Amino acid sequence: MRKTLKFLHTVGAIGYAGAAAALLVLHAQLPDPEDLERFATLRMAMGAVAERILLPSIALVLVSGLLAMAFNRAFHNAGWVWLKLIFGVLVFEGTLVSVQAPMQRAALQAEAALAGDVPAAELAAPLGPEWGSLWVVLLLAIFNVVLGVWRPRGRRREAAAGAAD
Repeated sequence: MRKTLKFLHTVGAIGYAGAAAALLVLHAQLPDPEDLERFATLRMAMGAVAERILLPSIALVLVSGLLAMAFNRAFHNAGWVWLKLIFGVLVFEGTLVSVQAPMQRAALQAEAALAGDVPAAELAAPLGPEWGSLWVVLLLAIFNVVLGVWRPRGRRREAAAGAAD
């Protein structure tokens, strides 16, 4: 069970980082909304990446991480695991609020603009906050991976090792 959860957690983290990187690349390629067809196509692609890769990946990471904590007694008292949990929840919440929802909303709005229901001028929302949100959640996710690989030792373990000498 432990290896399966670790595998799922790793696959989810890879999917999440890949989706976030893809969104950054697509975001950097966004033209002015005046080029409506290209703008709408990229926005719909970004919405699809957010919905079909990013969201399931972060859900897999969070659920597999919680299950790993529940099933592995060694994780119950490890401070780094609790820190990872806190940052994992922040990444999940940040993804839902700052990335997933705006991407879906922008994709629907671009689709409506292509259909002629929304003027192209309304698509010209400031893109800076989206760009910043993507970087923040990606950096938090990278921090979580580093924390999981590095696994800092707690004071208790160091004190026990020092007492044994």
